[in-house]
Amino acid sequence: MASESVSVTAPAADEVVVSPCRRECCLDEQDICVGCGRLLAEIREWKAADSSRRREICRVAQTRVRSSLLSGR
Repeated sequence: MASESVSVTAPAADEVVVSPCRRECCLDEQDICVGCGRLLAEIREWKAADSSRRREICRVAQTRVRSSLLSGR
């Protein structure tokens, strides 16, 4: 049986990162958007952020949304 190798490449630095905004904007008591999970500071930062930072914001926001769903908030 032949083995297949999988090549994993890092995303290009200039790759467009789509905003996680769902147009369900409402901040909770901790200034976290209940729609996308971003902090108010991250929402403000988005336009000036480079692709790497945008990916990090998306990753952390997704974690917040999952955590919120699991805790029933």
